[in-house]
Amino acid sequence: MNWPQIFSDAYIVGFILLFFRFGALFMAVPIFSHNSIPAEVKASMAFFFTIVFYSSMPPLAIPITVPSIVLAILSEMFFGLAIGTILQLAFNVITFAGGQISFMMGFSMASAIDPQSGISMPIVSQFLSLIALMILFAIDMHHWMLLFIDSSLQHIPLGGFLMNNDFFGYLIKAASNMFVVGFMIAFPITALSWLADMIFGMLMKTMPQFNLLVIGFPIKITVSFAILIATFSAIMLILKGQMLEAFNFLEMFF
Repeated sequence: MNWPQIFSDAYIVGFILLFFRFGALFMAVPIFSHNSIPAEVKASMAFFFTIVFYSSMPPLAIPITVPSIVLAILSEMFFGLAIGTILQLAFNVITFAGGQISFMMGFSMASAIDPQSGISMPIVSQFLSLIALMILFAIDMHHWMLLFIDSSLQHIPLGGFLMNNDFFGYLIKAASNMFVVGFMIAFPITALSWLADMIFGMLMKTMPQFNLLVIGFPIKITVSFAILIATFSAIMLILKGQMLEAFNFLEMFF
């Protein structure tokens, strides 16, 4: 590759499309899309990795016209958003389970702004999501994403991504799986809370002086935290399995 070839129209357009592929990735994927990362940093990272992967960029396969370039940019943005949606659904298993656990523990009103999504979220969901992000870094998910983009350059030409029926079918499956797995994660604490409510109800019938707010809720919260700590490693293993399943589906794009 000589210098005149690098600065030709085809390679300049290819550089722009590759930049949009990385930019859409950093906008949508759970790790890179964190709201605490400024937009300028995300754009700089996209520009940096575009330069790094520029040498492995395949020849451009679209005509150099304004309509085709605009369609190619939209295709690249849809590609990044499709990846982010699939991974976000797998990651939201944790936040959904955290919401159920917060409700059963009586923490549904105790919410805080989640730094990742920027929305109000129960504190248990926020705690689990922050720990889950650390787990994703520990299993090198950010490296997986860069390797996936490198592989996508060889299988999906720049501007050539098209959504198919398999993608929409998987979205429906992943959305339903989010609820099923989320309920499964929260089930130990949910079942224990129901059992505690039954016991407290019988105590209040036999001992009217029993104050549920003063005695019952602290006991319920303490036991729920104990169950959460005991099942914490299993929850993170379930998250890892969900993310691996999502990555296995991403290979179907090829």
